[in-house]
Amino acid sequence: MSDVSFSHFGICVSDLESSVRFYTEGLGFEVAESHRIGSEFAALMELEHVELCSQFIRGHGVSIELLSFSVPEPVGPASRRPINQLGLTHLSLRVADVAATAAAIAALGGEVVEGTRTTMAFGDTDLEFVYCTDPDGVRIELMDLGPC
Repeated sequence: MSDVSFSHFGICVSDLESSVRFYTEGLGFEVAESHRIGSEFAALMELEHVELCSQFIRGHGVSIELLSFSVPEPVGPASRRPINQLGLTHLSLRVADVAATAAAIAALGGEVVEGTRTTMAFGDTDLEFVYCTDPDGVRIELMDLGPC
């Protein structure tokens, strides 16, 4: 279908300020537009009443909408989902320095899942991977695949 284009990912967050700081300072996204959203979107969101702040961040060719709900309050665990759970499993970012990016993530309220660190040889290049999470448990894959 030629009339379809990607718009954005949406992530429900528990603390908008912390999440903006995490994604901008830790992963290089930039703050974009922000919207106050009310019950005009309740039917779309399948909720009776809605009050939230929608904060867009952009970078690396991707737009992410951080959704900070005040009504109703966010629900669910702020923990990493199993990778084999149906639905969106992770965001993946190619980085020049996995260790430095992982350290920044940890300093900004995320978690580095140390047991997932993986390095493998691919020709003359070592490929490096690690899973991390944002402050609300969204899985983020960092990967260094060598020079482009």
